[in-house]
Amino acid sequence: MLPDDWHLTQDVDGFLARAGDFLRSRPALHNTPLTDIEKLRIRGTVQHDAEAPVFGRLEAGGEVRAIFYLTPRGRLGLTPLSAEQTDALAAHLAGLGHSPSDVIADHDTAGAFAESWQRHTSAAPVLFWRTHLYRLGTLTPPQPRPEGRGRIAGGQDREQVVRWCREFCVDVGEQRSIDLIDAGSWDDSRFGDRHFTFWETLEGTPVSMAAATSIVGGMVRVDPVYTPANLRGHGYAGAVTVEASRAALAAGATDVVLFTDPDNPTSNALYQRIGYVRVADFAGYKFS
Repeated sequence: MLPDDWHLTQDVDGFLARAGDFLRSRPALHNTPLTDIEKLRIRGTVQHDAEAPVFGRLEAGGEVRAIFYLTPRGRLGLTPLSAEQTDALAAHLAGLGHSPSDVIADHDTAGAFAESWQRHTSAAPVLFWRTHLYRLGTLTPPQPRPEGRGRIAGGQDREQVVRWCREFCVDVGEQRSIDLIDAGSWDDSRFGDRHFTFWETLEGTPVSMAAATSIVGGMVRVDPVYTPANLRGHGYAGAVTVEASRAALAAGATDVVLFTDPDNPTSNALYQRIGYVRVADFAGYKFS
């Protein structure tokens, strides 16, 4: 495969005009590129001294077959590629002087790119993210249903939302988000544009929280779901995930997805019980 099969641009609108239909053709599998690229489109170049994002599309027979995007912070996102395609892309990006700090993609593509990048640049990859991707089938409320009710979080709930998002990041070791929250840069964190739902007791005390992205390409991703440690084991996480999923469907989403930790059998079993079906595995690698 020749590098010339890849068409690179820094014009996000032009890129989406050509590659948007491809991304929307598999909204569940492409959920991260859809949300990441939409965020880059909305923000534009807020900081003029920041490096502009780079977008690439792989075309064959006049059709887009795959895409990549490289954010100003160095994250490289990929849609599924063969080992030959990832090697050609790694060689092309290295030749152009691009230096991604990490790559995220489906499990096979991420692993293949990590190997190719090391071969072309000697940068050692380190696995930092493993996850299962689930897509909502038939939404099935948990039985028995815990006492309480769902409620959309509002402006008056911001302090609690921020606090619980930080606690979630501590639990999963998401240091970059912790740093942004502590620096008062909530809007720059990955939670700043989310829509939050609480499960609260009959007395009105929030006991669990779920967030969801805005609809992009018909897709909504539920992320994160968090229950404080002292409140777990009562079914609150399942109930609030159902509420957030129901809200996404009511808003018009055709695909509702979420990621889970492969090493957490409790959450994986929970999401399957309420109607989510595993569709793929994803991975992320950092480069030295």
